[in-house]
Amino acid sequence: MGKKLKRGKAGNAVQYLTRTKAIRKLQLRLGEFRRLCILKGIHPREPKKKVHGANKTYYHIKDINFLLHEPLLQTFRNLKVYDRKIKKAKAKHNEELAERLRSLKPGYKVDHLVKERYPSFVDAIRDLDDPLTMVNLFATLPAEKRYEIPTKAVHMARRLSMEFNAYVVRTNALRKVFVSIKGFYYQAEILGQSVTWLVPHQLAQVLPVDVDYRVMLTFLEFYETMLQFVNFKLYHAIGLRYPPTLDHRMENAAEELASIMKDLAGVQGAVNQQVQEQKVLLQQLEQEESAKRKLLNGQSLTSSGQVAEHDMEEEEDEEDVDSEDDVSDGEPPVIDSGDDEDEDEEDEEEEEGGEDEGTAPVRKQEGGYFMRDGVSSVEVAGVSGQLDDGEEAAGGALGMDAEDEASVCGALFKGLVFFLAREVPREPLLLVIRAFGGTVAWAGEGSPMGESDEAITHQVVDRPVQGHRFLSRRYVQPQWVLDSANFRVLMPSDLYIPGKVPPPHLSPFVNDDEEGYTPDFAVTVKKLQEAAKAARLRACGAQKSGEDDFVGEGVDGGADQVKPDVHSLQDADAVEEEYLADLKKELKVETAMEEDEEEHVEASGLEGGEEAVKVKSKATRGKEVDEVEKMKDIMMTRKNRKLYERIKRAQEGKKECVEILETRKRSLEKGSSKGGPGKKLADHQSKKK
Repeated sequence: MGKKLKRGKAGNAVQYLTRTKAIRKLQLRLGEFRRLCILKGIHPREPKKKVHGANKTYYHIKDINFLLHEPLLQTFRNLKVYDRKIKKAKAKHNEELAERLRSLKPGYKVDHLVKERYPSFVDAIRDLDDPLTMVNLFATLPAEKRYEIPTKAVHMARRLSMEFNAYVVRTNALRKVFVSIKGFYYQAEILGQSVTWLVPHQLAQVLPVDVDYRVMLTFLEFYETMLQFVNFKLYHAIGLRYPPTLDHRMENAAEELASIMKDLAGVQGAVNQQVQEQKVLLQQLEQEESAKRKLLNGQSLTSSGQVAEHDMEEEEDEEDVDSEDDVSDGEPPVIDSGDDEDEDEEDEEEEEGGEDEGTAPVRKQEGGYFMRDGVSSVEVAGVSGQLDDGEEAAGGALGMDAEDEASVCGALFKGLVFFLAREVPREPLLLVIRAFGGTVAWAGEGSPMGESDEAITHQVVDRPVQGHRFLSRRYVQPQWVLDSANFRVLMPSDLYIPGKVPPPHLSPFVNDDEEGYTPDFAVTVKKLQEAAKAARLRACGAQKSGEDDFVGEGVDGGADQVKPDVHSLQDADAVEEEYLADLKKELKVETAMEEDEEEHVEASGLEGGEEAVKVKSKATRGKEVDEVEKMKDIMMTRKNRKLYERIKRAQEGKKECVEILETRKRSLEKGSSKGGPGKKLADHQSKKK
């Protein structure tokens, strides 16, 4: 017989420690223990059997032993001794010594913890959801001394969030946007990983009293260091310097994102400036060579000049004769007022202004689409003619591959210039429009253009009445920008006219097929997406065919390149024929079975035989299904059976939710047919008056 183990020597009693015992073992205070666990990523555990009580917090013994070897442990102990010195100085009323000790208090870094917790860069990208949400939260909070929220932490959080947003804009990595009562939900695709974060609304935040801000500040301390590493790596991956420099004028005007984007654009501008300088040098060399040639061929140039002067004199004589003939015929002479020169000068000034601002003028065409520099988006894509609904919905991504989501997102607003009114949220719309390839202007300092600029194609407003409207642009609500970005098409602007109730703002994070309910507006959007996809495929096909024709001119092998397409079409026809043959076989078998059943019914001589057979077949099928379900329950283990029951309950819950939505939809349709709630409210107000 084996030796009997004593109680508390094995099992959960040895593997888990309570929080009090862990603090005693590490010789730390409760606040220091919490901070160390947050920085190291140690979380409480839930043992199956709580030996020391059910109302206590347990930690695994391996986690506590892991904390014993942390260098920060000794740092926290030294900080505790230092705080004791400051406390003694205060007790002795030596304020000068206390202030000097407080200013010379040593700090610590958590760089090694970032490298320890995230060995590879992809692991850090995968875990960016919580850091970005926390940083954006503190970027909107006020610096309150009462809750010990330092001003430095708020400014750093603001800067890090803007730097990350600038990277998302530069790489066109944004994929989804959704506005809720909590704020703006964003999702970006970075290095193949989906990163989702929440940005609160830019409103006055009320700090609740029952929140421990010291714990949140500890999380923020680690997340700020982690984001600095991530931003540094991301910026250097695309060849940009980090940290980017801010324009102080725009920073004071609360235009941090625009300032950072201006700095990032300055890097590319420096490269373009170098290219321009090289072109200027080449032009100077060519001018010098041409001057040398002129000096060598001076005699020939003078003789040719004399001949040219003689020809000019003959032409002037002919023009004088023609003018005299016109006057003699009775036609009044044409008087030049000089307006053409003024108009030419104004056109040249407009062209120079567009080049200085970095945006070319956009003019509206008769078909309702927009044109830049005299070249329409259809002509750029390789297609000529007027735009249909699908081509107009495709936007700037008309010539892009419809299957390549990154290229479609990066060029959706290409060629469009937006002006943001004062009442709309500027930073979220600036992020979305710039990330999807558009140009943004606003009312304020740092804007690339003014409100009256003719290059503006869309003005985003949130007021029902506008003081002055420009006929050369479209006025839309902010939801138009978000819906167009989510659905990858330019939504009809008529649905988002200011003062009109916009369509429902559908969440891109919800899968209608999985939920089992598809709203009516989602069906309409799917049709528009299909039309835009077909237009993009046609445009890509036109581009590819044009390139193939250009490359294959005068080549004998041009006919061979068409053969694979013919073979693929033949294979598709063969597969379709096989599918039809199988369907015919199945139909023959079903008809034969039905004939056998009818013969059996006629032989039995029962009245209403068909109905009886149908009832019997339904009953037998129901019994078979019940027997199969019972056999499945018997053969499954208890764990799998519970999991299966949980799945069935979830499916039933989804069905109930769908039924509730359907009933609400029917009731709303009935209310709208009777006049709706809006009519009832109007009648009620008229009665009051």
